[in-house]
Amino acid sequence: MPRAFVMVNVKVGADREVLRQLESLEHVVKVYDVYGVYDLVAEIEADTMEELRTTLNSKIRRLDKVQSTHTMMMLGLHAAED
Repeated sequence: MPRAFVMVNVKVGADREVLRQLESLEHVVKVYDVYGVYDLVAEIEADTMEELRTTLNSKIRRLDKVQSTHTMMMLGLHAAED
């Protein structure tokens, strides 16, 4: 199942509004409020790469107060060693 983390920069003061919008989108699993270079991180997951691409390009990037995004596609999950 394709999964990605999308780092999102928003217009100043719009983080709460964009966070709520992201949470309402299909395929958005979680939204993290973060400090640093990015304002929010959205975890997205879909059944196909096409659904993932549509969520990113046609939904997340088109939100009015989103200024930029940076996407990391997940290749696999590896358990940390103790």
